[in-house]
Amino acid sequence: MRRQAEARDAADPLAPFRARFLRPDRDVVYLDGNSLGPPSGEVLDAVLATIRRDWRTRLVEAWSEWIDLPLRAGGLLAPLLGADPAEVALADQTTVNLYKLATAALEVTDGRDVVTDADNFPSDRYVLDAAARRAGGRLRIVPSDPSPDDVAAALDGEVGLVSLSWVSYRSGALADAAAITAAAHDVGALVLWDCSHAAGVVPVDLDGIGADLAVGCTYKYLNGGPGAPAFLYVRADLHERLVSPIPGWWGHASMFSFAPDYVPAPDIRRFLVGTPPILSLVAAIAGIELVAEAGIEAIRRKSMAMTGWFVELVETHLGDLGARVVGPRDPSRRGSHVAVAHPEAWQLTQALRDEGVIVDFRTPELVRFGFSPLVNSFADLARAIETTESILRDGRHRRHPRQPTTVT
Repeated sequence: MRRQAEARDAADPLAPFRARFLRPDRDVVYLDGNSLGPPSGEVLDAVLATIRRDWRTRLVEAWSEWIDLPLRAGGLLAPLLGADPAEVALADQTTVNLYKLATAALEVTDGRDVVTDADNFPSDRYVLDAAARRAGGRLRIVPSDPSPDDVAAALDGEVGLVSLSWVSYRSGALADAAAITAAAHDVGALVLWDCSHAAGVVPVDLDGIGADLAVGCTYKYLNGGPGAPAFLYVRADLHERLVSPIPGWWGHASMFSFAPDYVPAPDIRRFLVGTPPILSLVAAIAGIELVAEAGIEAIRRKSMAMTGWFVELVETHLGDLGARVVGPRDPSRRGSHVAVAHPEAWQLTQALRDEGVIVDFRTPELVRFGFSPLVNSFADLARAIETTESILRDGRHRRHPRQPTTVT
């Protein structure tokens, strides 16, 4: 296994990017970039430069440049999403953006019901359920990791919005976004994609599939840092049809007129609300630029090579120890994490962390191994498998409590 890893790493064209990320002081294999990406040197430099050069020296006058950062960041991210730069902005958090777009969508559709799947991220479900009820409809649930046929079976003229994840946060399954979008459009519904587990690691083609709306975060594979602002996408022809349910001065057509009445901006700015977090925006921009430099197609190739090999290793080395892969085996049908089910998943997660392999747990029995192609090596995967096998064979994970006691 180690020799295979060395050979793969020697042939990896993205290997030089590893040196551009800041490493922890301890010896760890970090396989949790699907939860929080690690910092790059570029992110650190950008934030420090903004503090020293702009905030310290220019103080409030720096707003002359900062004011356009939400749109500038969106323009940089847009090619990674298959979107026009004028269709993307960075603002708020994913849940807030989902609320804004879901609520706005149901104001312009005939249907009032919302379709999502059983394993969609809980925060998404909370928002979608509330949006549907406020519009006079209800939330319709389709099976986890739904096929286009699963979604189509739930559609009729009462559905106004379909909202799913491009990549499942649990199984890692990659949705057939084009077919699902087409099925929704056939009944007059709009589609809102959550791209949180896709942006920066899976090529997304929002314009190409005719998507209406999308949201996602920048702190996972885009490495923008904890709490980095989320993004939202609104197809250009919907800009003037949809109105944000949270009118704020940053979304006003003339924000510095300080007018008493709200008039929404005619473009993507109408979905901005309040003053943006500049330091986090600067960090997100640096993270986006690094991904763009590497190239999303190259990142995807390495991601598929990693997940494909890891699935093989799990089945070969861990299958007789109670572990099984959840989600598609085919790497072209998954994102960049592999979910492994085990009846003692929480204890295993803690034991792995004790031994320098950082992964995460999702209730009730999933260990998620996330692969960031710019950060991780194939040697990381080999070490993770060897450590997991060793822990499970001698049972030392059972020293930990059976139930979660902290952040998972």
